[in-house]
Amino acid sequence: MNSIYQDIDSALTGLFEGESDWVCNLSNTAAVLWMYLPEINWAGFYLRQGDELVLGPFQGKPACTRIPIGRGVCGTAAAELEPQLVADVHAFEGHIACDAASESEVVIPMIKDGELIGVLDVDAPVKSRFSQEDVVGLQAVVERLLASA
Repeated sequence: MNSIYQDIDSALTGLFEGESDWVCNLSNTAAVLWMYLPEINWAGFYLRQGDELVLGPFQGKPACTRIPIGRGVCGTAAAELEPQLVADVHAFEGHIACDAASESEVVIPMIKDGELIGVLDVDAPVKSRFSQEDVVGLQAVVERLLASA
């Protein structure tokens, strides 16, 4: 894990200590990602409600409030239960443009006890911002978050 994700892990360890409130921990996770990750323009969560994802805590410009599971990058991650690493969102069929400045995106599904509970979404204003190393680092963030719930 690279040093940025080690720093993120350390920050979350301190913030989650003694705190089990889900919204509180989601909020602080979004803030920590916003603070530590360079060249991003949005970091946050969409939480599953039935057959759609509903906007949760985030940092960045206002966002789409509801995304059908199976639509867009977030909905695809939710439907396939697999991370989505998208170098150019404009080349992703069915991309939902919540922020016209976004050029690349990474989405990590959050699965607890075999059930999808939501996704972590991070957007960047540059193409090819994210790598497989980001996928691994953000999956670790999601695992730490789920362990706090």
